[in-house]
Amino acid sequence: MRTKSAVYTRQRKKKYLRIAKGSYATKKNRWRMVMQQVERSLNYAYVGRKDNKANFRTLWIIRLNAAVREEGMSYNRFISGLKKANVAIDRKMLADIAVNDSASFKQLVETAKSA
Repeated sequence: MRTKSAVYTRQRKKKYLRIAKGSYATKKNRWRMVMQQVERSLNYAYVGRKDNKANFRTLWIIRLNAAVREEGMSYNRFISGLKKANVAIDRKMLADIAVNDSASFKQLVETAKSA
């Protein structure tokens, strides 16, 4: 006797239709179009998660550059000075310090200048 896959097939289709809900025209209810749309959507979502990291890094660098220029220094000299002084703080934390704690950020700038 052959095995039937009706239950599994229905579950799989329901899952894909749930993901495709809200798509335009027949991309939400025709099976072949649903498959194509969901595959495309998940692909874009994967790439978008990677792009998000780059976007945030760019934002942190912009914030740091603005804060460092107020102290009379350029971004690249600041980062170079911190590396020479063996200060291992990433750009995310540096940007947070620059926005929320200006006194300690000035100390970091002085450390970078002296190095």
